Amino acid sequence: MLLLCFLFALLGLGLGYAARYLKVQGDPLVEQIDALLPQTQCAQCKYPGCHPYAEAIASGAADINQCPPGGDEGVAALANLLGVSPKPLNASFGKPDIPAAAFIIEQDCIGCVKCIPPCPVDAILGAAKQMHTVLASECTGCKLCIAPCPVDCIIMLPLENKPGQWQWMINNE
Repeated sequence: MLLLCFLFALLGLGLGYAARYLKVQGDPLVEQIDALLPQTQCAQCKYPGCHPYAEAIASGAADINQCPPGGDEGVAALANLLGVSPKPLNASFGKPDIPAAAFIIEQDCIGCVKCIPPCPVDAILGAAKQMHTVLASECTGCKLCIAPCPVDCIIMLPLENKPGQWQWMINNE
């Protein structure tokens, strides 16, 4: 009886260890879908970011053609991953643009800080009543900072394609 108690305690410890240290973090399908999305966090798909959109696709709550920054190439990559047939981009969510980054015309900036809160990646630097600037390497081109600017000093400048910029662009270069 003592030997059985010891054996069950040992097995219980083993299962406890396995449950704690060998568990899968998140849904692997969601992570694969999220890796194919452009990470602009622009909310054009009607989800607050790319990861919530990936979760919605994985659960079947959203379709694969709601991401304008990804364009038809992104829809094709998602269809390939999920084993479904590709479909055209849903135009009601917007049209695809070339990758771009925000640029602040500094002499026109009044330092109102209205562009800082909507930036989902904290790519805008500045302080109240001071000139602002955008870290182009951090900017995803979501355009969420343009509308709040009262003096229209934010413009979008196209980025050159860089290797690895977006997953599906690697195959098309």
